[in-house]
Amino acid sequence: MILLSPTPILTTQRLTLRAPMGSDWPAWRDFAASDRSRFIRPKDSNDATAWRAFGHVIGHWAMRGWGMFVFCLQGDDTPLGMAGPWFPEGWPEREIGWTVWSPVAEGKGYAFEAAKAARAHAHGALGWDGAVSYIAPDNRRSIALAERLGATRDDAAPVPHPDEPCLVYRHPSPAPSQGSAA
Repeated sequence: MILLSPTPILTTQRLTLRAPMGSDWPAWRDFAASDRSRFIRPKDSNDATAWRAFGHVIGHWAMRGWGMFVFCLQGDDTPLGMAGPWFPEGWPEREIGWTVWSPVAEGKGYAFEAAKAARAHAHGALGWDGAVSYIAPDNRRSIALAERLGATRDDAAPVPHPDEPCLVYRHPSPAPSQGSAA
């Protein structure tokens, strides 16, 4: 197993969150080719665009020093999805994002658990004082998850791609005890 260095590993009650690895490619590729990715993939997606997108995910860690975590059940390194801090060049604000790659992981609260842990990491270790989530208007499950995380819709916020429909959900600022940086 080859990991980017240094990358944190987060744990929750049920999950391990780690940096993405090359061995996650088949799970990502299968997700990207499925209808499950319809809210995040380009219309002309294929293995080549999926490869570049996954390279973007891994490269974010190399260029920013942090990025989206792949989440797995504790004791099992099978990737179930991804959640975490995201801020590619040109994005108007820092984001907490998530995807559930495996249909067997759907509806079990894993994305909530992973996103909550990743947001706490962004607030604490990264010093973020806030974040948003960019969500396709038809993605009801992600809207429900954002709201469960305490995020509220912000119709005045800028979006990454103004020509594409997108809702912005603003996450609550960290409590002072979470060690946010000013």
